[in-house]
Amino acid sequence: MGPFSPSEYFYLIGLGLIVGLYGTLIGAGGGFILMPLLLLIHPEAPPEQLTAISLAVVFFNAVAGSESYAMMRRIDYKSGLMFAVATIPGAVIGALSTSSVPRSTFDAIFGLLLLAAGVFLFFHSPLEHSDGTRPQLHHPSISRHLVTATGEEFDYNFNPLVGIAISFGVGYVSSFLGIGGGIIHVPALIFLLDFPVHVATATSHFILAIMALTGTMVHIGMGSFHEGARHTLSLSIGVLLGAPIGAYLSTRVGGSWIVRSLALALCFVGIRILSLLLQH
Repeated sequence: MGPFSPSEYFYLIGLGLIVGLYGTLIGAGGGFILMPLLLLIHPEAPPEQLTAISLAVVFFNAVAGSESYAMMRRIDYKSGLMFAVATIPGAVIGALSTSSVPRSTFDAIFGLLLLAAGVFLFFHSPLEHSDGTRPQLHHPSISRHLVTATGEEFDYNFNPLVGIAISFGVGYVSSFLGIGGGIIHVPALIFLLDFPVHVATATSHFILAIMALTGTMVHIGMGSFHEGARHTLSLSIGVLLGAPIGAYLSTRVGGSWIVRSLALALCFVGIRILSLLLQH
């Protein structure tokens, strides 16, 4: 990554705004948007350099989004802290593993994961059953009651061991790919742990802040972050502007739309990365 003109700073700030807005809206941190774009814009850059940029931007996005969600009182802090701690070992291992994978292999893994996640989400909507109940895939052992700033109440149950196991895997995959993990954690919270969609997106953002910071610190220690510092700064300015807008819009968007919007975006980006890989 060489030097770039002043106009590119504004371009990156604008890109960061879009990433922050959409990433916060769906609780995915925006890394699933940013990382594919970085792969397309910088085809010769090593994966560890791009994941370092993406994770740092996801961190700033997650912090800004979490602040907005905290004001709405939609974050399940007890569950979020428990899952965040579980992501830390996986995030460290994932960040350390990135440099050992060739760029072509990295792109193939990334594209296939995005495509698979998109197809799954599109055909598995978290809508309620006709009898008003949600599917239970496990025996719940923890109950939560959450009241938002607008007075909306949520009651749900989940198995913490399932959540901890998932979070460890999310920490590894997200740090390895530089996507922050929201595209995996949000569906897992909804489908496997029965979290309400809007609580899942807010809590996922809270978890992302801790997980992305861990992965970023590892990349800084490895020396893979410094070359992309200017990119990170410009993109982070954008996400700090876009994240509060995304959190605001999330109160006006239905849960099923959020999930299907995420699914379509994942499929599009996954197909794009795989098509470029096949052309080489």
